[in-house]
Amino acid sequence: MLIPILQTEVQVAEKLSADSLLTKGSQLVDTIKNTPANELLEGTLSAVAKFGLKLILAIAIYIVGAWLIRKVKKVIAKGFEKRGSDSTLASFIQSFVSVLLWTVLILAMVGTLGINTTSIAALFAAGGMALGMAMSGTVQNFAGGLILLAFKPFKVGEFIETQGVFGRVDAINIFHTKIVTTDKREITIPNGSLSNGTIDNYSSLNPHRLSLKFRVPYGTDVDEVRSILLEMVKGQPKILDENTPGAKKPKMYLNELCDSSIELKLRVWVLAQDYKKVTYWLNESIYKELPKHGISFPFPQLDIHMKQD
Repeated sequence: MLIPILQTEVQVAEKLSADSLLTKGSQLVDTIKNTPANELLEGTLSAVAKFGLKLILAIAIYIVGAWLIRKVKKVIAKGFEKRGSDSTLASFIQSFVSVLLWTVLILAMVGTLGINTTSIAALFAAGGMALGMAMSGTVQNFAGGLILLAFKPFKVGEFIETQGVFGRVDAINIFHTKIVTTDKREITIPNGSLSNGTIDNYSSLNPHRLSLKFRVPYGTDVDEVRSILLEMVKGQPKILDENTPGAKKPKMYLNELCDSSIELKLRVWVLAQDYKKVTYWLNESIYKELPKHGISFPFPQLDIHMKQD
């Protein structure tokens, strides 16, 4: 007995809701019919004018806000510069403030257009978990930026090598770090992978010792090779000597007795920014200079002795 009664009540409710919608619709049609055309036109023009004013105000807010954001960033940069603060901290704070101010500016523009920002905030709050999962990489990069800022494995202006990239740190932002290589390429690395990877900081202990290994055949006069190479690096302005604080004079050692050759090691001291340049120069100079003195470069070889009964 209960089920038929419930079905009857549902049908009555559906009929009432349908009748209510039809009644409201007919009332709206009657209102439009009874309203003079000039009043409808005036109402439409009034609504368009109001929205146009809101749009112009939103554009004005954007222009003024963008100008203020640029001014605030310049003031922050000058403040850090006058105090002599760490450039890494300055770069991170500028990036963070920029993102924060742009978010406030966008919300202000949306509110000016008449959109309920409270509803938008509630929508973001409701979808926070899904958004967090979708932006897990971004959150990881932000956390990586905080780690780099706290532990300071490198600073802006220092030369580092990480993930196969060598260059000068140009900026540390809240999500990524920019590195300018020696051949003027700008490489952007996410802070998340950067904070979890290996970083070789060439500028933390300046000057830097450069060790270059190469091989010559057995029977080569090591003293002659040493004399040739030390004389060669003597005229290179980027190679430091013992007169530079923290550096030592160039030296060469017999490093290892290999299967078909002897391995020599040349050690020189250079500044961080010259490390790669001097490495390339040494490789090419050794390859060109030693053959001039009758010294060749070995290659892997195997001697086979045949014994016949």
